[in-house]
Amino acid sequence: MAKKIAANMSAKSPKGDFSDISSLVEMFCREHLNEEYTNLCKQLFAKLARKRPSPFASGKPNTWACGIIRTVGWVNFLDDSSTKPYMKLTAIDKALGVGESTGQGKCMAIRRMLKLQQFAPEWTLPSRLDKNPMAWMLSINGFIVDVRHATRDVQEVAFKKGLIPYLPAENGHISAE
Repeated sequence: MAKKIAANMSAKSPKGDFSDISSLVEMFCREHLNEEYTNLCKQLFAKLARKRPSPFASGKPNTWACGIIRTVGWVNFLDDSSTKPYMKLTAIDKALGVGESTGQGKCMAIRRMLKLQQFAPEWTLPSRLDKNPMAWMLSINGFIVDVRHATRDVQEVAFKKGLIPYLPAENGHISAE
């Protein structure tokens, strides 16, 4: 993988060249992860690319690619052996030719920049949203409630306001009506 990365990175490309980072992220996810990771990593890349000033103005493309993949992996517990796909975060560093502390540092920088936490619903793999408690917890009249157990009316209001990812009954959940 490291040789492919070196071949894909142009020595003449200016710092902040988005195409190198995007290519590395896609290639890594295609080879080692799955389509869901590819899509989320692309979304994270796009979100970072829109920031001003551009965070990509400094740093190497393989370091940014590593940070992006590590961040999405961290949110989704990629390094938990009970998950599929499973991969140690340090294996991402190695595959992209990045030092462990550098990969960890870039991941931490992205997390701070975007104020990310584990279980962040926006960055959870779609196949894992059902199991992400943070995607379903809402404060109703001062009480934290799992909206999957609320009435259909409450679920519909929460969905219309963008507070939950979908209506639970539409994805096989039983609502408490």
